[in-house]
This record gives sequence, structure tokens and C-alpha cells, in this order.
Amino acid sequence: MQREIDGELLEVPNHVAIILDGNGRWAKKRMMPRNYGHAQGSKTVEQICEDAWNLGIKYLTVYAFSTENWKRPQKEVDALMKLLRSYLKDCIKRTTKNNMRVRVIGDKTGLSQDIRESIEELERVSAANTGLNFTIAINYGSRDEMRRAMVRMTKDVESGKIRSEEVTEELFNSYLDTWDIPDPDLLIRTSGEQRLSNFLLWQLAYTEFVFMEVLWPDFNRNELVRAIRQYNGRERRFGGI
Repeated sequence: MQREIDGELLEVPNHVAIILDGNGRWAKKRMMPRNYGHAQGSKTVEQICEDAWNLGIKYLTVYAFSTENWKRPQKEVDALMKLLRSYLKDCIKRTTKNNMRVRVIGDKTGLSQDIRESIEELERVSAANTGLNFTIAINYGSRDEMRRAMVRMTKDVESGKIRSEEVTEELFNSYLDTWDIPDPDLLIRTSGEQRLSNFLLWQLAYTEFVFMEVLWPDFNRNELVRAIRQYNGRERRFGGI
């Protein structure tokens, strides 16, 4: 979809995925604990949701906590879970105010019962909203997602629900956490790192990547527009000529 942004006609990606990176380094530069950076980063997420929708983006997916993040110091993990609990509760209020639909992808069985209950409530109360489709990846790893998908698919083959010769890319996709979400058009990773870190490996097959030096808490509307401009400079051929 083309839209005039700051006096410039740009093609706006339908779905933007973001790897939120740099919270800890942002805090360290300010002589503050890493948890302070995570708290500021969560506020950035709130603002970017509004900015994305106002710019015409329909789907936004953020990488909040990976399956590998459990390896971090226990004190930091505990602080992140505390922040997540608070964020999910606040998000319930914001979804109603902003007409935003929220989904959570990842292995929810690895989360505490109260967090799972908050996720269920958030998804339920926002299910009919027609604004931004906001997806949060929590305890998510793409390899784990595909493994879980294969386990479910194998059970369906063994039970006779599907036949092995019926397995297509489209069928496999239907077993993924993102089965009802279009693949991202644009992936943004902040903080200067240039890797995917086990994020949406299947879904990013033909996505355009933009790596930015800005640390996540400093990411704002201007940075998002800058990434969209880079996206507009790409020619998407999807394997064709």
C-alpha cells in the first residue's frame, strides 16, 4: 500500500517484524542496570505500536523473549518476567483503547501459570479488535516452533487425519504459531547486530532485512520511517526475474 509519509510517497509494508535489541547496552551507557533498559524498551514498544498503525502498517511482530534467553542470569530473567507480567496487564487496557488485536506466539507451556492466564485473557479480549495486529514472541524459538509443528503433524499423519503425500508448504505453515498471520515484508533488527537469532526462520524466507545501529530504547517513528525508506529501495522478485 502506498502512502504519503512526511511529504514522500512510500510503499508501506503490510507486516513488519522487529528484533528488539540493545536494551542492556542502552542502560550500560547510562550507568544503569540492564533491567532499566528493558523497562525503557517496553515503553518504546508501546509507542511504536501506535506509530506503526498510523503509518499504515497492519501487522507488527516483536521478538520479546527467546527460548535461549532463559540462559541469562536468573536475576535478569526474574526481572524480565516481572516486567512481562506488568506489560501484559497494561496491554489489556491499551488494546481496548487502541482497537489493537494481540497474539502471543511461542511455547506457552514454559511460562508460569499466571502469565499464561494473562496471555489468554489478552488474546480473548482483543480478538474482535480491527486495528493493528500485534504479535509478541515470548519463549519463542523458530526451531522449536517447527519442531512443535512437526510433532503435531506427525500425530495427525499417524491418526489418519492427513496423509504424508498431502503435506505441502501450505499445510506445514498451518501448523506453525503464525498460521493466521501473513509473512513479514520487512524485518528490522536494532543495535547493529546482523543475525536472525532463531526468529521466524520459515516466515522470513522472502523478507527484506534492515539492520540499524540504534539501540532499541532509542528507536522511534523517524527510525521506523527510515527503515521503510530502505525497504522501498529494494526490488522484491520472490525468486523471479
